[in-house]
Amino acid sequence: MKSINIYKIIAIFSFIVLLNVQFFLVYNTYKLKNDQYFISEAGLIGEQYSKSVRNDKVYPGGQLIIDSVIYRNINNLEYFYKNNKTEFENLRDKLCDTIFTKLRLYSNMDSLFHSIIKQNKLNRDLEYLLTISDLNISFTGNNRDIPLYKSSIKNKFIEPNIQRPEGVIIDGTLKFPNRQNIITPLNITSSVDYSYSMSFNLFVDTPNRYIHILQQMLPTFALSLFSIILVVLIYFYTFRNWLKQKKLAEMKSDFVNSITHEFNTPLSTIIVANRNLQNDQIINNKEQILSLTKIISRQSQRLKTLFGRVLDITTMNEATLNKNEYQLSDLLEEILLDYRLTTIDMNVLIELNKNNLNPKVMLDRFWFTTMLFNIFENAIKYNNSPVKKIKVSLSSNEKDIEINIGDNGIGMPEKVYTHVFDKFYRSKNKVSKEVSGLGLGLFYTMQGIQAHGWKIKVESEENIGSNFIICIPKA
Repeated sequence: MKSINIYKIIAIFSFIVLLNVQFFLVYNTYKLKNDQYFISEAGLIGEQYSKSVRNDKVYPGGQLIIDSVIYRNINNLEYFYKNNKTEFENLRDKLCDTIFTKLRLYSNMDSLFHSIIKQNKLNRDLEYLLTISDLNISFTGNNRDIPLYKSSIKNKFIEPNIQRPEGVIIDGTLKFPNRQNIITPLNITSSVDYSYSMSFNLFVDTPNRYIHILQQMLPTFALSLFSIILVVLIYFYTFRNWLKQKKLAEMKSDFVNSITHEFNTPLSTIIVANRNLQNDQIINNKEQILSLTKIISRQSQRLKTLFGRVLDITTMNEATLNKNEYQLSDLLEEILLDYRLTTIDMNVLIELNKNNLNPKVMLDRFWFTTMLFNIFENAIKYNNSPVKKIKVSLSSNEKDIEINIGDNGIGMPEKVYTHVFDKFYRSKNKVSKEVSGLGLGLFYTMQGIQAHGWKIKVESEENIGSNFIICIPKA
């Protein structure tokens, strides 16, 4: 699970990087389109407009209007500039208001602009904006380029709605002037005494510039979106196939571990039974020989069944079970008899308390035996007592038949026994490190419990022992 989360984090990070790269490319394409948009038409309009005001200012006839106001008041401006700055500023602002008002009133820019559009057969939806951004006056000596108007400073006499960061509006209806749609920024200067200089700008654009640019970029957007979707799909299918391969590898690993774990018990039982058959005292006792041969027969049959069904260990479910009806107490006696034989050389005491119960239960004998053997093995391995005790008892309540398997082992804290059925889980205590195993026994036990539709509970106390309670619902 940890490795899968790492791959997911890497994939998400890579996807974010891809999105940023795509955004960078699309954004730069947009900037390029925006800079190149209307560039040829802008060149034609700028050239025609510059010719029209080559010997004039702002628009044809604009110079006469400006000259008539400035030169009539230039001596007063010089006097107040040298003697009374407050009066100079007041006269300056009034003169600017007069100049701009007259320029707006007598503007012929509409006819000039439409004439340029018609001559060059351009888009008739084009809009323009004509502004004055600077107006300076020069007297004599060092008193030159004295500001009368600057777009960065508000004039109290001029209407606020025509004062823009680009300058005071003389004519036009373009709403969004900017550096992309400025056509001709003109600066008129003079080195002659008692003259003036000024800067004025013509902005031209279509009313829906950004919509037109986005429409032109539709193929780019489509290609970018397609590439992102393609990468996501490739990742999805690659990741899904990787999960399949990972699951297959885990199943192969489980298969090998299952063989190692599950084959051990029946083989050990057969070996011990065979060794006992070679004992001289048992050879002369037909009843003991018959008992041992029955054990060998049962374990051989279990081994044979194991060969045929070991693949089902990793994919076990209710459909893979081979259920039959058994008398539970009789079956437990047989299973315990077989298991006692494997502990004959150990100091192990196994008890069965039937409590006069012998209910009929539908179960898969192979898996039922596997479940109990795995619990028994843990009860012995994790046990430091001089005499290792396993007590199996039957009980019944309104809903369930219960098989209680108790031991006098080392016990477990709650944080351990809540995970004992997890695959490959092993406690990190000192005893667990000394005991060999793969952490699969109780995992297979839980698989068998779930496949049967049963439940299992664990009760444990450190240094006292553990109880595994299998709850079999009454049919």
